Amino acid sequence: MRQDQSLPNLWLISDARNDAVLEDALRRMPRGSGFIYRHYHLDEEKRYARFRKLRRIARACNHTVVLADSALTATDWGADGIYGAPKSLWPRRRELLHLATAHNLREIGEANLIGSDGVLLSPIFSTNSHPGGQVLGPVRFKALARYSRAPVIALGGMDARRARALDWPRWAAIDGLSKGAVYPADA
Repeated sequence: MRQDQSLPNLWLISDARNDAVLEDALRRMPRGSGFIYRHYHLDEEKRYARFRKLRRIARACNHTVVLADSALTATDWGADGIYGAPKSLWPRRRELLHLATAHNLREIGEANLIGSDGVLLSPIFSTNSHPGGQVLGPVRFKALARYSRAPVIALGGMDARRARALDWPRWAAIDGLSKGAVYPADA
């Protein structure tokens, strides 16, 4: 696995359920963290307006801002990168960071083929996003992560305590980095 020091270790992911606390969460995160903006629940106009507001806060905190959308939209909106299934990240745009989602070995292979800059491998633990869904668990997560050519970001039920227990440097969360969350610097 390639180690890329420029890729942030901590990533906040937006969702309808953490929307009300995103401003505070972005300000509380360590400077230079990452922010993945999804907000699929909003229509295009409201989604763009909300993105601009959150991007302004994220930039003030020196966070990397990644958009779950096309490369064209990410470029138009002023994002630093794109996020999605590996095949949706092709063709690569040199000026954008490419973060691929993966849940199994096949998707890690696809992320490798497109040359992703990072892979969000999930779900490690049970999560509110997919209650009752099958999880990888720590052992399977680490076994799959070895196959990634890009740095792996742990996702799914992650918080500061679980990241320490997993002994994994890069992780992302929705709930685990939202209101009331303990941040790595606080732990």
